[in-house]
Amino acid sequence: MSLFSQNALMMAPMNFKLLKQFLALAETLHFGRASEECYVSISALSRNIRHLEDELGVTLFNRDNRTVMLTRQGQKFLEYAREASSQWNLIRHELTDNSGQLSGEISLYGSVTASYSFLHELLRRFRIAYPAIEIKLRTGDPEHAIAHVLEGKEELSIAAKPAHLPRGLAFKPIATSPLLFIAPLEQQVPNTPASTPITSAEWADIPMILSESGVSRARVDEWFRHRDISPRIYAQVTGNEAIVSMVSLGFGIGVVPKIVLDNSPLKDSIRVLDVQPELAPYDIGLFTLKKNLKNPLVEAFWRLM
Repeated sequence: MSLFSQNALMMAPMNFKLLKQFLALAETLHFGRASEECYVSISALSRNIRHLEDELGVTLFNRDNRTVMLTRQGQKFLEYAREASSQWNLIRHELTDNSGQLSGEISLYGSVTASYSFLHELLRRFRIAYPAIEIKLRTGDPEHAIAHVLEGKEELSIAAKPAHLPRGLAFKPIATSPLLFIAPLEQQVPNTPASTPITSAEWADIPMILSESGVSRARVDEWFRHRDISPRIYAQVTGNEAIVSMVSLGFGIGVVPKIVLDNSPLKDSIRVLDVQPELAPYDIGLFTLKKNLKNPLVEAFWRLM
């Protein structure tokens, strides 16, 4: 039995809101944002967290006037809290639903681009099919999407498929998007020839704007490595939208999925370079833990794909 299992068994349903407040603070590490998410005052949230710490007999957060951090015990309790939250939603649905209609809440993580391109239609269809299920959507850097599912922060996420799927993770494809080399339409990037193809020697002098990590970065690194080119990296950024922005201003040449460029407000100031051979395309899809598919709410969203 885990460190908090006995406390879990003793936690009454009336304290589930307290558990949700802990989860909000653990994930935001910010009392202001967590209190807004839970619809309580900052003072009430602080008081409730201290009450939870008193019940457990441990300090869950180290906090001062500027920062909030989980303690080692807090990180351990976070694992329990996420599992307990999931189990609570399941049992509440099983005990209270007599209509045969699914109801409850599921959480989903995706990029801003995913929200524009995929989620709008998917959520519209899901709401028609399951009007009683509430979706908690969080947007952010797509490179963090899989980690959010693996860490239990969200039950589902939309992202590019990596070369190797982590153990226990399920993937369902939605679309494929080419990876494009892009340049500014009007601005002249230093050391960039006016026309393609670009030679290996020329590539070595061109300033590149690339993702810090993730699938697209791995594909670009492999492309250069196979041609024995050491690229001149001008900037490494978080988020494909930022790459499009910097390229449009003439800072360098970038690489982004076509789906990002198609949905960018700056697409008219960008030109696509005809670079051969082309980069391997993105496989974009839905991720969840295999065990999450036992949750009928998650399985319903998964099946709708």
